[in-house]
Amino acid sequence: MTIRTAMNLATITSMLLTPGVVMAGLAPVSLRDRIRQGVAQGPSLAEQLRAAQQQIAQLQAQLNALSTKVDAQAATATAPVQAQLAQAQADAAAASAKADSALVQTMAANDAAGARAANPPSPTALKGLAQTGISGRMYFNASHVTHEANGVKTGNTDNGGGFAIKRLYLGIDHKFDDVFSANLTMDADSPVATTSGGTAGRGFFIKKAYLQARVRPELVVRLGAADLPWIPYVEGIYGYRHIESVLVDRAKFSTSSDWGAHISGDLAGGVVSYQLSAVDGAGYRDPHFSRTIDFEGRLSAKYKGFNLAVGGYTGKLGKNLVAAAGAPALLRTYNRFDALAAYQGKAGDVPFTLGFEYLYAKNKVFNSTAPIAQSALEDAAEGYSMFASINPIKQWSVFGKYESFKPSKNLHPAFKEDYFNVGLQWSPAKIVDLALVYKRDQATGGALTTGSIQSGVVGCSTTATIVCAGGGTYNELGLYGQFRF
Repeated sequence: MTIRTAMNLATITSMLLTPGVVMAGLAPVSLRDRIRQGVAQGPSLAEQLRAAQQQIAQLQAQLNALSTKVDAQAATATAPVQAQLAQAQADAAAASAKADSALVQTMAANDAAGARAANPPSPTALKGLAQTGISGRMYFNASHVTHEANGVKTGNTDNGGGFAIKRLYLGIDHKFDDVFSANLTMDADSPVATTSGGTAGRGFFIKKAYLQARVRPELVVRLGAADLPWIPYVEGIYGYRHIESVLVDRAKFSTSSDWGAHISGDLAGGVVSYQLSAVDGAGYRDPHFSRTIDFEGRLSAKYKGFNLAVGGYTGKLGKNLVAAAGAPALLRTYNRFDALAAYQGKAGDVPFTLGFEYLYAKNKVFNSTAPIAQSALEDAAEGYSMFASINPIKQWSVFGKYESFKPSKNLHPAFKEDYFNVGLQWSPAKIVDLALVYKRDQATGGALTTGSIQSGVVGCSTTATIVCAGGGTYNELGLYGQFRF
């Protein structure tokens, strides 16, 4: 109902309720006259009231019809305006959406342009770098050494104190695909100044350079200079190569890498593993051809923390060469047997390792890398190692190792070496280890070179000899460490 309609109804109602107002078809009558007439005439007044009510109803109906007509006219008049307003709003919304889409596309284009500017496309030759990794490792120590032979300090340069780099490895790995990969590892050994003053360092060698084909977990093939089966395996269980090498390596009865062909793999879900290598025999530092090929192998098993392994080596150590006169050197075959038993587990929440390594070798020249000649007597060497470590507190470990070795068991059984170390290590990060270490090496009945001393020999002489009276000692206290990347 409009405002005008409401006003008209109010006016009519007022007129009806006001005394003396003239209604359509009625003469003006005062209230007193109405009473008199009602008293005089009776029913005629009621009839007049009914007639008036009917007229009021008719007027109300006319007013309602008029109100409906006015409202319809008003709605008809405003519909075009509302439609135009709705269309304008729709057009504005469409324009806003189009502007937003253009802004998003512009921002995306700007981001892409910025990314291309910050990372320009790599040349084809550099795309392979995404599958290439670089690694490194260094063993170092700062120590004080007391080196004596029969109670007298030797003239070796390791008497006193100083800093030394035991090893520095730099490696590059590249993965061609899921099967083929390659590795190149360089080895810098104990840098020292030479007497000539022309160079520094004992050498920078290629320790590993191989192409690998991982056909499946049970069959991995490597061609080139690669890890041999025994030493790297024992180092992985021992865990303290940066403190000291393992028995076979320290006694200089083998090396950790050599040039040749190597196959390895894991069987029974990794419970059993094996490796067999056919190599030159002279080690990674001395690659050359010879008349025969040497072999080294290992078969190992790991189950619920227990580790068992046996291994061996046979060959001429790369020394079966043709002499200048054309006749081959007559050498005995060097043979070595290795065994290991170890357990890696936890006592409560405390990790620990216990291990035992055994070595027996025949026909290797004392303090040399060559087999015994056919004309010489056979000889044998035997030794064992016991090692242990425990991690009672996070980042801290206590470790120790003892080795007993007889370099000439058959010909000079009194010649014996005893070695041990003990230490406390802190590992503040995964790639950093620092340890306070005490080492002692003692030999009686002879003198020999081992991997545990900085330089010279340990025993009853200042030069290597298979027999002499008395003995000698090597004592070292120092800070040992390693870092990796």
